[in-house]
Amino acid sequence: MKPTTFTAKVKEHASSLKAYALYLTQDREEANDLLQETFLKAFSNYTKFTEDTNLKGWLYTIMKNTFINNYRRRVKRNTFLDSTDNDYYLNSPSHADSNGGEKKMAMDDIQAAIAKLPFELKEAFMMNYRGYKYQEIADHFGIPIGTVKTRIHLARQVLKKRLKVYGEMYGLHAA
Repeated sequence: MKPTTFTAKVKEHASSLKAYALYLTQDREEANDLLQETFLKAFSNYTKFTEDTNLKGWLYTIMKNTFINNYRRRVKRNTFLDSTDNDYYLNSPSHADSNGGEKKMAMDDIQAAIAKLPFELKEAFMMNYRGYKYQEIADHFGIPIGTVKTRIHLARQVLKKRLKVYGEMYGLHAA
């Protein structure tokens, strides 16, 4: 196809392309820029267009891809990367950690409560806590899986009762 013929056919679709550009950008100035960029790409690559195919669809695809690429470029350009050290957070009261002593006391109480559990309950509970499956625990002790579930359940009930004060303190109410 000759460049002049191609140009004439592209101009036939100018009004619908402008409407599509306005739909994509929602701004008259940006729509004009997008239309101009689409025409530039179309004319630059007219040799890649296959004659007797859908020219309007080809132009719409160019416009849509151009819009998407411009959008991505704009987002990337507006992304601000801060490479400075965030040392100021150390002294910021809004980012201060709570007292570590309180956490240590709670952990000591939890460990003491677990230590006071009867051996069967404690071992089953701790194996479950460490990630062992019920069947693995049952095989380890040579007991039925239902017994393992019961022991773990009982251990949890005893621990809930013994550590009730922390549940109330942190707003954790057992259902």
